[in-house]
Amino acid sequence: MNKKGGGPQGPPLFLVPSRKLTMPVAQATVMFAPPDHKRPLALTRADVKVVGVLAGFTLIVRGVWFGDPNADIDEQLYSLIGSAMLEGKVPFVDLWDRKPWGLFALFALAHALGGPGPLAYQALAAVFTLAGAVMTFVLARPLAARWTAAGAGLLTVVLAALYGAHSANSEVFFIPMMLAMAALVRDPDHPRARLRALAAMLIGGTALQIKYTVLPQSLFFGLWALWGEYRCGSRPARLAGQAALFGLLGLLPTALVGAGYALAGHGDAFVFANFLSFFDRLPSGAGRLHGPIVMLLLPLLGVALLGLNAARRRPAHERRSHAFHGLWLAAALATVFLPSTVYGYYLAALIPPCVLLALPLFARKDPAVFNPLIMAPAVLFLALLPSHYSLAQDSRAAAGRMAAAIAPHVDGERRCLLVFDGPTALYRLSGSCLPSRFVYPDHLNNALERNALGIRQEHEVARILAARPPVIVIADTPLTPQNPAALGLVRAAIARDYRPLAVEKFHKRTVRAFVLRT
Repeated sequence: MNKKGGGPQGPPLFLVPSRKLTMPVAQATVMFAPPDHKRPLALTRADVKVVGVLAGFTLIVRGVWFGDPNADIDEQLYSLIGSAMLEGKVPFVDLWDRKPWGLFALFALAHALGGPGPLAYQALAAVFTLAGAVMTFVLARPLAARWTAAGAGLLTVVLAALYGAHSANSEVFFIPMMLAMAALVRDPDHPRARLRALAAMLIGGTALQIKYTVLPQSLFFGLWALWGEYRCGSRPARLAGQAALFGLLGLLPTALVGAGYALAGHGDAFVFANFLSFFDRLPSGAGRLHGPIVMLLLPLLGVALLGLNAARRRPAHERRSHAFHGLWLAAALATVFLPSTVYGYYLAALIPPCVLLALPLFARKDPAVFNPLIMAPAVLFLALLPSHYSLAQDSRAAAGRMAAAIAPHVDGERRCLLVFDGPTALYRLSGSCLPSRFVYPDHLNNALERNALGIRQEHEVARILAARPPVIVIADTPLTPQNPAALGLVRAAIARDYRPLAVEKFHKRTVRAFVLRT
């Protein structure tokens, strides 16, 4: 089962009036400079209490999915590859995907510390989510009262869950890194602004090893830091040198990984998986901007635009901060729409800048009891909690039952399960070996991938079927446009050689297992 096949999921957001474009450069630059914050970014004792609230809320929200091996789709592959790395397997060579090596390394770390189950990476994802909520609070604190800023952090936790970043997909891990970059570069007048900018660029380079589409945001933060250098009087030659240093730091993590693959003799595999295959994947027929994506986009952009309108009545230093957040949102939109096919969970990248832009809509008064930005996240989540908890419980139980039915027919050496369409987690849960280096069902069945793997899908499926896998898993309703040749081979084999073994519902899809007739 694959979320990537989950079907189809304005104007500049900060405009400077044209009359101000005639201002001298020095005066214009002041308009765009971030504020000289009166409040320090360091957490006070009172702020530590807020962090405790954020931690508890994060645990409650995300704990609903803890232990569910089918809580999300893509993470099941990342977990499988991360676990295989602990056994000496090499991503892109032994097991294939096009996500960066750093993402798999995170999952390997989670499993090394927390064991083979899904709770290991879900706990790590919760830590990252909490870090993002705290950094949202820190960024909001100079612009709002303490509990309003805390509400902004709480809102990022709830919205992340609602926008598909509820378990451990790549957005969960790179969004806090973008927030860290924002916190480091927003104030170019900081006495250690240059050092902070260098640290931010290294964080951005690390985020590239989580998902390459963060590039537009990393570029924006770098440009903002260079603009701050320009405001401080840096000459063009110095700016060029600083830009080159920023670029080197941003590329360093990826270059190191690439060099490691080249030294091991796998340079071609690294380049193809990380860069070339991205352009070989066919775009969705629905395009980047389609109905479901628009419906998900409207609430976020609507609140951001209302916040920008309200910011006009705020002091000048706050308006300058909102300029930064508005430009960040534009860069985050570029992150979302960079791939040729856009899925709903990509929009989670927009949540932090949209929440920060919405701050002027809320009062600065502090009692937390009646603070709307504190109450809204809690009410929103509590309204949805029962249905989410029920779905997670059903998913856990269904995965356990199907894995138990499959386990007697497979082993860890030669009798390998084939999940043609269904949960990738069934490989681990059933104790099965892997029938191919292309173990992600989407890579074998999705018609959009047929030219992007370096092999033909139907040839790989035919090779796997020739080994007569003891169990085949397939779904009644596909999530992606299917490759008819590959699907036809599987259906023909099932009709000829297999009998029903188990059937379960996974998130409203019926998934069936068929066992080889003896």
